[in-house]
Amino acid sequence: MVHPLPTISLGFTAQQFPPGVHICQIFGDDDERQEAVLKFLLSGLQSGERTSCFSERIDEKILAEFLGRHGISYIEVRDTGALTLAGTVEIYFQNNRFDPERMLAFLRKFHEDSVIQGYPAARVIGEMTQDIQYMPGGGRLLEYEAKVSMLLREHPVTTVCQYDARLFDGAMIMDILKVHPYMVVRGSVVNNPFFITPEEFLAS
Repeated sequence: MVHPLPTISLGFTAQQFPPGVHICQIFGDDDERQEAVLKFLLSGLQSGERTSCFSERIDEKILAEFLGRHGISYIEVRDTGALTLAGTVEIYFQNNRFDPERMLAFLRKFHEDSVIQGYPAARVIGEMTQDIQYMPGGGRLLEYEAKVSMLLREHPVTTVCQYDARLFDGAMIMDILKVHPYMVVRGSVVNNPFFITPEEFLAS
């Protein structure tokens, strides 16, 4: 029987967290984004977790070389399902719209399937593109993020949501921060002082 991990590393620092934390990373350049993705996936695979990445900008060759330097075969973890990669459009914008209910169901099933398959924990890192601002249903993004925090209480998928500061205006970035209890700041994960509880946020 596989027992859930009491704490996990996110790969960014030596910090340990319980599985199921909901984190926002506002990045300013592609190197910062890529470094976070690589370290997050690596630390998950090293601890035996089921890992996934949603991004249009993941470079499989770079990922394979990075994992290889740490003794992990990209082909092996891909073929066993321990690591899955998918595009942002494929995951978030099916049928050319953003559907929060479908996404929440997806995360719930990802966790349930991970438990059934014997993984001690599960994690996802995903980049939200600027398309969300023009997509049918995109106006519900903040509602979705707030509900993710609620979902993770029962289905603890460790989740990092990446946003490119160059593609969203300041007001939108501030709103995004309000719905994430943790944030990445200069490589460290810190409690987000702008966070509003999902119940309070949704009530407003």
